Amino acid sequence: MSGKSYLITGGTGFIGSALTRRLVGDGFAVRVLDDGSRGRQGRLADLAADIEFVDGDIRDADAVARAAAGVDGILHLAYVNGTEFFYSKPDLVLDVGVRGMINVIDAALANGVGELILASSSEVYQTPPTLPTPEDVPLVVPDVHNPRYSYGGGKIISELMALNYGRSKFERVQIFRPHNVYGPDMGWEHVLPQFVLRMRDLAAQAEGRVSFPIQGSGWETRAFVFIDDFVDGVRTMMERGEHLGIYHVGNTEEVSIAETARLVAGYFDIEIDIAPGELQPGGTLRRCPDISKLAALGYAPKVPLAAGVPILAAWYDAHADERPGAENDKENS
Repeated sequence: MSGKSYLITGGTGFIGSALTRRLVGDGFAVRVLDDGSRGRQGRLADLAADIEFVDGDIRDADAVARAAAGVDGILHLAYVNGTEFFYSKPDLVLDVGVRGMINVIDAALANGVGELILASSSEVYQTPPTLPTPEDVPLVVPDVHNPRYSYGGGKIISELMALNYGRSKFERVQIFRPHNVYGPDMGWEHVLPQFVLRMRDLAAQAEGRVSFPIQGSGWETRAFVFIDDFVDGVRTMMERGEHLGIYHVGNTEEVSIAETARLVAGYFDIEIDIAPGELQPGGTLRRCPDISKLAALGYAPKVPLAAGVPILAAWYDAHADERPGAENDKENS
């Protein structure tokens, strides 16, 4: 695969920038398409001389077509992620997701791009019928009135388009489903960064054990995968995966949300009592991927959550002044 060129849509996002960095390091020519609405170009500042950057909206068909000219493959990651946006901006989530996927396929076909790799999500199957969850479980939208499913619904449409166009229009199509990827600079809207920032504030005030309110009971579980392990998984799929293959990329270490909160508290050397709260409608009680399909190709995650949380916490602790609203906090203090 050496010498190939790739367009990465959403390449300044958390996952997109990590994949960009890895592909450049592996000797590929990389072009990034992003409008900065969710990502941040500064993540790739040190690679400015090694990549081509195109400032453009995934919903702009002409911009996508221009960005796809002359590349061998497209990694399509541009999307609106972050659970809070699923509820607050479901129309935007669907617009970016569905219109973006149509534009990517049209651009690939117009430019003779033979390879398409799609970033999907564990949200396509919502509450899984089997744990650990394999790739062949049914994809569902449990309640069309719940705005949360704007995200999973858009990803289901994207998978259907990739697979069905891939049967005859592409030489190679692959889909990967990330499962709770985390790491430094992953954004501000996700549960782990929010836990870190809240614990940091508590640590500055705490005396003895402190109450820590969460959504849900705390017994809900996730299987978090560190960004470096995740990128290894995607690269394993790219090198050895099959055409029209779908691969779960994650870690099989299933951890409760309460235990996750305690790991974060441990970084700040505080003790907490979990205060359960209401779970948002559509929240999944357990999630853990079956990664045996990718493991058979050589994938093996190495970083347990207990080792990854301190790395994440250290970054957010050091960059807390950059969080949204931090400037207002200073002015009002």
